[in-house]
Amino acid sequence: MAQHFLLSAQARTISLKAVFTMGEEKAYETFRAMRWPETDGEAVCPRCGCVETYDIATRRKFKCVACHHQFSVTSGTIFASRKMSFTDLLAAIVIFVNGAKGVAALQLSRDLACQYKTAFVLTHKLREAMAREQTGRTLNGAVEIDGAYFGGYVKPENRKEDRRDRRLTENRSGKRQCVVIMRERNGKSLPFIVRNEGDAVPYVRDHVGTLATIHADEGTGWDALHAGWDTKRVNHSVSFWDEGACTNQAESYFSRLRRMEVGTHHHIAGPYLHQYAREASWREDNRRVDNGMQAAMVLDAAMGARVSRNWKGYWQRGEQSHPAQA
Repeated sequence: MAQHFLLSAQARTISLKAVFTMGEEKAYETFRAMRWPETDGEAVCPRCGCVETYDIATRRKFKCVACHHQFSVTSGTIFASRKMSFTDLLAAIVIFVNGAKGVAALQLSRDLACQYKTAFVLTHKLREAMAREQTGRTLNGAVEIDGAYFGGYVKPENRKEDRRDRRLTENRSGKRQCVVIMRERNGKSLPFIVRNEGDAVPYVRDHVGTLATIHADEGTGWDALHAGWDTKRVNHSVSFWDEGACTNQAESYFSRLRRMEVGTHHHIAGPYLHQYAREASWREDNRRVDNGMQAAMVLDAAMGARVSRNWKGYWQRGEQSHPAQA
């Protein structure tokens, strides 16, 4: 019997031991190589684009020859104004990608001996950078679509006769939101946050090619899809698949996200649900990529992302308002 990829040696190409033994200087060189790959790690001024700079080695900074702007390897990225060492930042990324169902900020704070606030904001910055991969994505081929509700909690009454059926809309928590996933068969995925399943139809029109074949369940919210696509439906009260129509890969995504919510984070606040949904999508899309490459992808995305407006000075300015769309 063939060994599962995630259990094989090919899936393990980086470890925390390797990160901590490489030293701060090598970690710094890794960040330089990711920030300026076109010049093999040689600094490029982020203000004017000049490739000639003075190296202020004692401060790990650079000064542009043309405009005299001083900058560091993390200037203008989500790691701007960082206080953690480069080794700790690289270790945080490795810990983050190694969590198949995500990593709790509390665990990360203990692993790196940093404040919970630091770990919480850092993981959300990484999620924001990872989500850049999904920007403007269009899905084609066989696309599975499904929705599931996350967040909120209605505590059941003590006595059985007083309990309500929490599956009914009128008995759900007002904080509960619907995560809709659109996923290509053996391809990429794209999540959205809506109030009800049917509210995702406009997003389907924007992100699914007209020649795609859509697979959905018998939920009435998906009836409108027949007007624009070849749509196949499956009645889950009867079977999981019917004549090739199924949403099993969409359900696989929900399995991961549900375990992230219940088993890892225990609670996901409504304003942040879209970031966790994107993270689960990224993990599903790259589940057959070795952890070394995953870490490189996250670091590359982080170094290419601009300073976060949602997470810059988060604890000083209070909670941010986040968009509903994921």
